[in-house]
Amino acid sequence: MTREEQLRLILEKNEYDVEDLVTIVELLRSPGGCPWDREQTHESLRADLIEETYEVIEAIDNGDADLLKEELGDALLQIVFHARLEEEQGRATLREIADGICRKMIHRHPHVFGQGKAESVAEVLSNWEAIKSEEKSRNTITDKLNAIPRQLPALMRAAKVGKKASVFDFPNTASVLEKVKEELLEVESALREGEGDHIKEEIGDLLLSVTSLARFAGVAPEEALTGATDKFISRFAALERTAADLGLDLTVMSDEDKENLWKRAKKINNL
Repeated sequence: MTREEQLRLILEKNEYDVEDLVTIVELLRSPGGCPWDREQTHESLRADLIEETYEVIEAIDNGDADLLKEELGDALLQIVFHARLEEEQGRATLREIADGICRKMIHRHPHVFGQGKAESVAEVLSNWEAIKSEEKSRNTITDKLNAIPRQLPALMRAAKVGKKASVFDFPNTASVLEKVKEELLEVESALREGEGDHIKEEIGDLLLSVTSLARFAGVAPEEALTGATDKFISRFAALERTAADLGLDLTVMSDEDKENLWKRAKKINNL
């Protein structure tokens, strides 16, 4: 089919599907297409893929069905675009990519598509990990730890590492708390010494121990920190509103006056 025929077919449609999206991306990338789209690479689109993923998550968190539909479309565009780049290099087509994930899902669900047994979620997850390790030839725990992407948000990666390395773990929550306290003391010591790299190292150790505490408490550290950050923003907004109502400037107030103002803001806003 010629480019003109593809364009006419797309423009004549009243409703589109995934195949049409593939055609649209092909047209954008082809000679005579969009100059911007033709310049893009996997690397140049990397940040867009991350951003679109987080916008999907935001729509999920907000329970916004209309926004979720839109953001899933944006994320789908990213997948189709990256697949097109691979096809242009002769490495893989979208059909081959879809074939690969279909085969993977069938292989990793033997309790649905084969003779395997899995009566609970725990059994499903256990079977999944065993099959995945066999597929990837990950024979040791270290292999599995190294397979966790460094590009994940640091707290999320730390939580995954701790979970997979749980054969070498704290015996109970109390022992994790003791480790957190120990790491905090080491941070204090590093701060007294004032050496930048050592301070960074010790703060990293403290954060890692806190992710272990979160795991023992059944809390996702990434979600916990997001919630705490939201709470801080809400409380700061209340503080700033109270200061404005009283004609006060936070930037020139003493620490004592700020503390008194904060107490007043908490009382006014029931925080």
